[in-house]
Amino acid sequence: MPFQYKKVLIIGATSGIGEALASRLIKEGSSVIVSGRRNDKLEKFVHEHGKDKSSAVPFDITDLDKIPNFVTKWVSVLANTTSGLALVPIIRCANYCASKAALHHYILCLREQLRGSNVKIVELYPPAVQTELHDEKHQPDIKNGGSMGMPLAEFTDEAYEGLAAGKEEVTVQQAKQWYDKFEPLRQEIFHNLANVMKKTMSGK
Repeated sequence: MPFQYKKVLIIGATSGIGEALASRLIKEGSSVIVSGRRNDKLEKFVHEHGKDKSSAVPFDITDLDKIPNFVTKWVSVLANTTSGLALVPIIRCANYCASKAALHHYILCLREQLRGSNVKIVELYPPAVQTELHDEKHQPDIKNGGSMGMPLAEFTDEAYEGLAAGKEEVTVQQAKQWYDKFEPLRQEIFHNLANVMKKTMSGK
């Protein structure tokens, strides 16, 4: 299934999931703008894929003052990568799980706030994926961490299918199982509350 957008910005495309999805989108016919903090990685990506299909925009999302201009210039579809851990946390990385849960809730609200605008909000929920996130450099106490989780190529295929289908929420493997068990009911409650708030604020 071809991707519906011919030009795509990928933030965090210097490695792992972001880099893999950027490569897949190019393979499927889109041109890609790769962004992230590590400019050497971005330039390597462009060199490998060609300037006719890719370009690099170095950007550090912790530089908060520059975010509004960046978003205004580049973004019409905002696809956010959270995690299955946004739904079910693990005790090993409470801060990571909490940050993903916070982003998940923010996405739900932002999507409703922008409903009817020209900006589409997409959420991608990966399971554990075999990337450098789990390797010895980043988590030295885990043995063979690089083999932890779903193979990156398999994840990329499944994630791409959901994105190309135009889904607002793309769940993959274990994250899909967790999502299906309880998240639809929670979001039904969220939407009911949102509708009540809208009616209250409009006075109807």
